[in-house]
Amino acid sequence: MSSHPRQQPAVTVTRLHAMKEDGERIVMLTAYDASFARVLDAAGVDVVLVGDSLGMVVQGHDSTVPVTVDDMVYHARAVSRGLQRALLLVDMPFMSYAEPRAALANAARLMQEGGAQMVKLEGDALQVDTVRYLSERGIPVCAHLGLTPQYIHKLGGYRVQGRDEDAAAKMLADARALEAAGADLLLLECVPQGLAERITGAMGIPVIGIGAGAACDGQVLVLHDLLGVSPRLPRFARDFLAEGGSIEGAVKAYVDAVRAGAFPAEAESFS
Repeated sequence: MSSHPRQQPAVTVTRLHAMKEDGERIVMLTAYDASFARVLDAAGVDVVLVGDSLGMVVQGHDSTVPVTVDDMVYHARAVSRGLQRALLLVDMPFMSYAEPRAALANAARLMQEGGAQMVKLEGDALQVDTVRYLSERGIPVCAHLGLTPQYIHKLGGYRVQGRDEDAAAKMLADARALEAAGADLLLLECVPQGLAERITGAMGIPVIGIGAGAACDGQVLVLHDLLGVSPRLPRFARDFLAEGGSIEGAVKAYVDAVRAGAFPAEAESFS
């Protein structure tokens, strides 16, 4: 009998959809290099996101806007070398998907050169044509609603989205339109927990929250927030390093808390 541990099957889009159907919470975290990718993969993280948040936590910019496709390809390629089980999701940076043909060319680079298995793009129903264009050509897409950091200069700051009824109704309609266009996953950022629960219940695809309450199908955090090394910890984050005692322990504590529905708590959510 082999002494080697049994390798768990790789996470796929189909597996994520089955997890939603089974009520099994999905765990997502960001990573930007191979070493941290290995830690996340070993801890049982389901989806590793190479976020354009690297512009802020790695490159030192004050927003994600300066991040380029070349940056994302470089970091995605590094992260892909550290993964065996987790699905690799990669952000499409600012203006890389302004129209469908450009989106296809850039998504193809992220997949062929960076190893991405799914790409993420920000924006409301205006992205429906792009999502459909990519999906019909075999590219899995994660849509991103709520606080969209690439729109920070338009939004005027990092604040909760969808608090009034009109905005909430629009977000729900946008979510449905993006799913109908072929999105395989939806991320909600800084959204009132009641609205996030409504959207999660209305979707056939998994909904991942960050600052969107505990009712979502899964959760994501920026790794630097989880480790408490960001200059300012967002309200929706938690310093798991204090709890876990080591980097590996912090990631495992996060995985366990998400699986158990213990993260986020009420104080880490918005009403």
